[in-house]
Amino acid sequence: MKKEIFKHEIIILKNTFIRLLRRHADINLIKLIKKTHPADLAIVFRYFDEDQQGEVFSLMKNNEHTLEFLTELDDLFIANLLKMENPDRIANLIQNASTNEQSYILAALDNNQAQSVINKLKIEEKEELEELMAYPEDSAGALMSTDVFTLFKDTTCREALKTLQDHKDAEMVFYIYITDDDNSLVGVASLRALATTNSKTKLKEIMVKKVHKVRPETDQEEVAQLVAQYNYLAVPVVDTDNILLGIVTVDDVVDVIREEATEDFLQMAGAGKDREILLKSSWENAKIRIPWLLASWVGGIIAYYVIDNFEKMLENIIVLASFIPIIIGMGGNVGTQSSTIIVRGMATGRITIGNEITIILKELKVGLILGVLYGAMLGLFAGFQFMNINPMIGVVVGLSICSSMIIATGVGTFTPLALKKLDIDPAIATGPFVTTSIDILGVFLYFLIAGLLLKA
Repeated sequence: MKKEIFKHEIIILKNTFIRLLRRHADINLIKLIKKTHPADLAIVFRYFDEDQQGEVFSLMKNNEHTLEFLTELDDLFIANLLKMENPDRIANLIQNASTNEQSYILAALDNNQAQSVINKLKIEEKEELEELMAYPEDSAGALMSTDVFTLFKDTTCREALKTLQDHKDAEMVFYIYITDDDNSLVGVASLRALATTNSKTKLKEIMVKKVHKVRPETDQEEVAQLVAQYNYLAVPVVDTDNILLGIVTVDDVVDVIREEATEDFLQMAGAGKDREILLKSSWENAKIRIPWLLASWVGGIIAYYVIDNFEKMLENIIVLASFIPIIIGMGGNVGTQSSTIIVRGMATGRITIGNEITIILKELKVGLILGVLYGAMLGLFAGFQFMNINPMIGVVVGLSICSSMIIATGVGTFTPLALKKLDIDPAIATGPFVTTSIDILGVFLYFLIAGLLLKA
């Protein structure tokens, strides 16, 4: 119900914006922009054409509202909006933003434009931003915020609270990170512990010494798994000397989880890995899909030759051909289900390489249960339907469905686990490989069983 209300409100907001844009009612548009939450504005923005997007953005002020709006947009939208903007305006817009927000916006621009904007920033900001943007894409370093609140381990709780109150501009104070004489990270304390402990107590007495931390080069997916597993609000990023460089916050991690899940499913579907695929042209979309669909094309050719080798059998018992689609389809569906479960399990950290045998056996049992159930149902149907032709057709169809589904679950489970062990992203090749191999094996098994039982 709440979802429907939200959708209805977005539609009303969209229609209001478009109506005002058509009338060129700039004053009313400015008022509406101010009243609209940046996240909602980003959603509505997708419904506008390029001219309308440019008009709305030109009316937006260089403030936090506009900055937050930009961070809610996809890369391509940011690039299109800012490509004609003066570097001075962009610099003015992002100068008070956190370093990871600045990095996110600048990463969407071409290199020359991004560098022009960086040159407009203060020297300290420039150096910090260039260092942040030098980290690998999709890494903890590229994702982290360097605006971190730290305190010395011998600081008392009273002093800590006073320092925190004096730093009203401190951002993202989820935890108090505690350092030693060498500025090395030695512990962490929650705000609750700080507020409920005797004021004379030193931080080193209440801090948690075992701190889960990551390196700047750690993949963002690993960071997301860590946050999800331990329900952290933030994860510290340290260098080789254990010096605190920044933190990755839970709001950034939520975006990572969504992005990684989208990317995995796009790759498994053979649609590439670009999370912004809907924003690309038809030709660009087609080029992305060509290599993936090639695997299915090759598999189809191989399946053709398999069927061609059993041409005489099909000529004698033509009814066998009518069951090929359902055998291929049932095997393909259950194989895709198994591979999706495995890829998702590995992405969330619930499946590790150490328990692969148990996982494979479990999915094979699932395949056996489903195979026996649907094999029996389809076998009975085929047996009664074609009793007058050959009573063994039902047995052939039933056994083929059963064996196809068992093999499909095995292939669907084993493939992503094997790819992971070979240090290959399972989401990339699992989908095309599983569906193609199951089609070939399903058809081959079908005719093999038919040849043995029907004596064709």
